[in-house]
Amino acid sequence: MDTTTLVARRERALGAGAPLFYDKPLHIVRGEGVYLFDETGRRYVDMYNNVPCVGHANPHVVEAMARQQATLNVHSRYLHEGIVALAERLAALHGPAIESVVFSCSGTEANEVALRMARGATGKTGIVCTNATYHGNSEAVGKMTRMGAGQNSVVSDVCAIPFPERLRPLVPGASESDLAEAYLERLRSAIRSLEEDGVGFAGFIVCPIFANEGLPDVPRGFMARAAEMVRAAGGFLIADEVQAGYCRTGRWWGYEGAGFTPDIVVTGKPMGNGLPLAATAASKGLVDGFRARTRYFNTFASSPLQAAVGMAVLDVIEREGLQENVARVGASLKASLHERKKKCATIGDVRGHGLFIGVEMVKRGSALEPDSDRAIEVVNKLKDRGFLTSNAGAFRNVVKIRPPLVFGQHDADEFLTAFDATIAEIDG
Repeated sequence: MDTTTLVARRERALGAGAPLFYDKPLHIVRGEGVYLFDETGRRYVDMYNNVPCVGHANPHVVEAMARQQATLNVHSRYLHEGIVALAERLAALHGPAIESVVFSCSGTEANEVALRMARGATGKTGIVCTNATYHGNSEAVGKMTRMGAGQNSVVSDVCAIPFPERLRPLVPGASESDLAEAYLERLRSAIRSLEEDGVGFAGFIVCPIFANEGLPDVPRGFMARAAEMVRAAGGFLIADEVQAGYCRTGRWWGYEGAGFTPDIVVTGKPMGNGLPLAATAASKGLVDGFRARTRYFNTFASSPLQAAVGMAVLDVIEREGLQENVARVGASLKASLHERKKKCATIGDVRGHGLFIGVEMVKRGSALEPDSDRAIEVVNKLKDRGFLTSNAGAFRNVVKIRPPLVFGQHDADEFLTAFDATIAEIDG
């Protein structure tokens, strides 16, 4: 079926407005490793999807999924050793403060659990987030999505502060330490505001690498001091590791590079390589308290199928040395893109961690004025050359590069050739 006809069918079946990437949408029919194939058989290099972290159709994961589904899959009200082993293995990947796990099926659900955990333990409801973030799409978690630029913004019991960055700083010309203090003062003010409003302060939720904010360079010391401030105020620090975790940054967890230790850790998408699997991990005391208060149950979570697939993903990451691959290939790719920045006036910045890199597009001759149109043009022309990226960030002007962890150096080299050709075409 031609793409135009399929789009029309889709809009009738799903409703007009269901998002699609690219000016000319792709009809993808198969995946293998870092590659995706359309209905004509054309191959694309997937440089966006963190869900299939160990590669599309990974044979070890596929085999584990098929074997378990052919053997047993039931809800969690029966004993099954597999899910216990997965929880133990996941907790062991953190420090000693993380002991127990609540499984769910999506990052949204896992963040809901984290919020309920913090609120229940503190007896307060106020949550602080940043003003250009995304943590899920339920009504409760969705309150935190892109709440406004600049000043503290409040929606009932959620208060957003400006995300910390050095490129477009809250206080232009400030030293790095003074800039960190300026952002910390916004956090301090938000906590105080929630307390004065009577909802109280329960916690601060962040992606450790501020992925949706555009991977900003954060003033040194901000997160460590923010953690101290949160705990001193009686709240909990929630690390949303859905995008930052599972070796995406070249470390197991984004918080390791950000310089803080969270009280609650949320993971999701990459855990199941395509099978819905998410988790909220914390101390046994926090998890026990949550379970006693809520009697939480999720029909499809903590299942034997989730256990088998979750273990298979961890097996592949460890057996194939994907953490080391991410660190090596990511550093090389980022360095090469930095070289391009020196020669291209419309590349305002190159930022990132491991295999999660953002290339910020700005208007020519401007003082870092964001250019989302240019980012969209780059993304579409890269697609035409066989490389799938997207645009993101607070201003939607960041070309987002986030391939599966099996992305190799030869894939990076091919991408750089396509990127050079794309920039040359746009610049004429």
